[in-house]
This record gives sequence, C-alpha cells and structure tokens, in this order.
Amino acid sequence: MEARAQVTYVRMSPRKVKIVLDLIRNKPVDVALAITKNITKAAGEPVYKVLKSALANAENNYNMDRQNLVVSECFVCPGPILKRVRPRAQGRAFRIEKRTSHITVVLKEKE
Repeated sequence: MEARAQVTYVRMSPRKVKIVLDLIRNKPVDVALAITKNITKAAGEPVYKVLKSALANAENNYNMDRQNLVVSECFVCPGPILKRVRPRAQGRAFRIEKRTSHITVVLKEKE
C-alpha cells in the first residue's frame, strides 16, 4: 500500500528541486517534514507542501499510521519550458529558459 501526491508546473528548475528531494529520500515522514520546513533552499516550500499532501492522503484515504510512514520514492520530472528573449548588444537576442517541474512523493509503511 502506498500513498502518493504530485504537484505540477512548479516554476523552479528540476535541478534545484532534486537537491532537496535527495535529502528526504528513505527518511521517516516526521524527519522529512522537519528537513523541508527548515532548509534554506527555495525548493523546500513546494516539497514541504507536496509531502504534507501525501501524508494527508495516507492518513485519510488509506488509514495508514503516521508513525510507520517512510518516504519511499520522491522524484522530479521536467515540465514545459517558458522561452523568453533577452536583448543583447548589436540587435541580437539571447534565449532565457524558465524551467518548470513536476514533483512526486510516494509514502509507504515500513515493515
């Protein structure tokens, strides 16, 4: 039995989100919540929200015990890229890519 939550189109680079997800993988839920709440990275907030959502899904939809929950999987997939133009010297234009992310967190009960 597993509970999952996903947030899509987060306006943050997947590379930055992955740093936070690597810290909470295979940790108990309470430890993972504390890490994401107190980390100084900008990705901490959206990861914290999706983690709380997965926890609520586990407790309300699957009647899982909060004390036994572990972050079994967490991954980020790249979303669509917003392409913008930056004016440069002599009439040229450089592209700016504003990346988005899809964050998924899966919780399981430890045996």
